[in-house]
Amino acid sequence: MSEYSELETRLGHVFRDRGLLRLALTHPSVAHEQGVPVLHNQRLEFLGDAVLQVVLTHALYEKFPGFGEGPLTKARAKLVNRRSLAEKGRVLGLGSQLILSRGEESHGGRERQSALADSFEAVLGAVFLDGGFPAAEGFVRAHFSSAFEGLTAIPRLENPKGELQELLQASSNEAPLYHVASASGPDHDRIFECTVHHDGRELARGRGKSKKEAESEAALAALAVLRKVKREPTPE
Repeated sequence: MSEYSELETRLGHVFRDRGLLRLALTHPSVAHEQGVPVLHNQRLEFLGDAVLQVVLTHALYEKFPGFGEGPLTKARAKLVNRRSLAEKGRVLGLGSQLILSRGEESHGGRERQSALADSFEAVLGAVFLDGGFPAAEGFVRAHFSSAFEGLTAIPRLENPKGELQELLQASSNEAPLYHVASASGPDHDRIFECTVHHDGRELARGRGKSKKEAESEAALAALAVLRKVKREPTPE
């Protein structure tokens, strides 16, 4: 099975059991075409998806300390989607190595986004079985390095006020309070400035074209302040 040597170089992993790699590249259409039980890559895809989630979640947990489940989930979703996985499969040249049915081949299966994304996850599952978690983690970090390094901030929250309340209620039963500090500009183009307070002190301020927008901006600013404080070491 020397035909896989170049692929292994691109993957960054030399298989002890190349049968796992072959299985990862076997599309389910083969089983449908032959009409008899044939092993294909869906089980490895299932495994690879789980490994991918664990590795990226751990990496995000380390990179963005202080952020909760919601923001980290959004960040992970930004890194992992069918299109991005398919592109990684394309870069690795998985399409040309896929084992397809004649029908799938004739309908452009080697370039199909779903086939490429599934095979990428299946290959990851195969790497995990062949080399253990360290090999799988190295594979993910290598092939997601540019995307991960490019993620310099957590994606904007859809509900910063809710996130702020959840963070504060972890240590207090008191809810944050919002006040309109000022409103300026003509009626058709008003700018509001709002403050957010907790436990008798002002946490942050925000501006916007509506009270709701200004309150959201204040909540985002408060979250940034509180998380910065949480990350800073306590003086001895």
